[in-house]
Amino acid sequence: MKKLLLLTVILGITFGACRKTDDGGTDIVPGPKTPEELKGDITVNTTLTADRVWILNGFVFVKNNAVLTIEPGTVVKGGVGQKSALIVTQGAKIMADGTASRPIVFTSGQPVGARKPGDWGGIILIGRATTNRTTPVLIEGGVGINYGTEKIDDDNSGILRYVRIEYAGIGTNDSEINGLSLYAVGSKTVLDHIQTAYANDDAFEFFGGTVNATYLVSYATADDDFDFDFGYNGAIQYAVALRDPAFVDAADDGNGIECDNDKDGTDAAPITYPKLSNITIIGPNNAVGTAARHAYGNRWRRGCKFTFNNSIILGAQKGGLNIESDKTANFYKNGEAQFKNNIVASFTAPFLTNATVLTAADIETKALGEGNVKLAPADVKLMDAFKLSGPNFLPAAGYLALQGTFIATPGAATVNYRGAFGSTDWTEGWANWDPQNKAY
Repeated sequence: MKKLLLLTVILGITFGACRKTDDGGTDIVPGPKTPEELKGDITVNTTLTADRVWILNGFVFVKNNAVLTIEPGTVVKGGVGQKSALIVTQGAKIMADGTASRPIVFTSGQPVGARKPGDWGGIILIGRATTNRTTPVLIEGGVGINYGTEKIDDDNSGILRYVRIEYAGIGTNDSEINGLSLYAVGSKTVLDHIQTAYANDDAFEFFGGTVNATYLVSYATADDDFDFDFGYNGAIQYAVALRDPAFVDAADDGNGIECDNDKDGTDAAPITYPKLSNITIIGPNNAVGTAARHAYGNRWRRGCKFTFNNSIILGAQKGGLNIESDKTANFYKNGEAQFKNNIVASFTAPFLTNATVLTAADIETKALGEGNVKLAPADVKLMDAFKLSGPNFLPAAGYLALQGTFIATPGAATVNYRGAFGSTDWTEGWANWDPQNKAY
């Protein structure tokens, strides 16, 4: 009897917790199941349950029109020492529909205190929406899949909602995997409440496509927070980027936004044209120890168009709004690109250009005539925006960010504040500002 009782206690400790029953006895509450590995191809509908940790072993492809469903609260880790990534191919879907109280987390396989940017690859969605490529293009990062010539603009790659992506990103030789890479992703795809943290390349990169997004968080990114090219045409509303002063790509400038029509600045159609509103871009505070390659709040270049309205650029090191190339400058000059009702508060020049058709003074005159305001960083009066461990992005009562009602950017809602936040912190409860010390 004593041996049986001891065995019962051991089993309770090993496989779950003990609890009292209504009759005064004891039963076992099942604990988490053994971690399970994912590798190779997922070709049938599959569900990742929240009762165990899932480990990505190398590149894991969702193929054959399969649907990968991930339960709220599920944790997926990159295999240690591997170039692992989750790749959802054309026709397949990911249904990662978390909640504010039970977000879905993709993170490093390393333990607390040992995690590093680039511990694993990241998430790649490949759709069939329009790009400005006329021949197939190879997905970056050694994935071995082409994309880019289909034109199904309402394509659906699934749902990413209340999702965190931590310590991802492989940036080598102009063939990167970003925290979240979006290739020709279509407009029926849902991207909502997604945070990347310590991405080793870009946080979010859109290679063509028509997908829209809301409530995005880029935290401590090495390269660009939001990157657009190859004819992306979509809208993003409510997004925030906060940079770590000590962390940036050593070989390339890290920008809040970087946008190109393509790397050669051609006239390939459709022209890359992101429509962004209620964005808060927080460059690092201008303190001792800030890495040199933190760069611009907005970097529009190589023949792209843009809409950037009702937003805040705070603390950029090299400048706030930078328009590069005559093509992009002409779009801004003739009204095919917009920059309206923003607060620009950079530590250096607020407006810059290398174009010949407009000077920096011309851009400033036009910007200040279209509802934009130039401030010193200290005068923006966000509560505690530069604090890495638990920032407070809310505007202080009575200050400029809370004054005015602005016409909505196409595809966006009209709100009465500038930047990503009014009186509510929509990151609360699901975002994580200390991913290094979170035990999973």
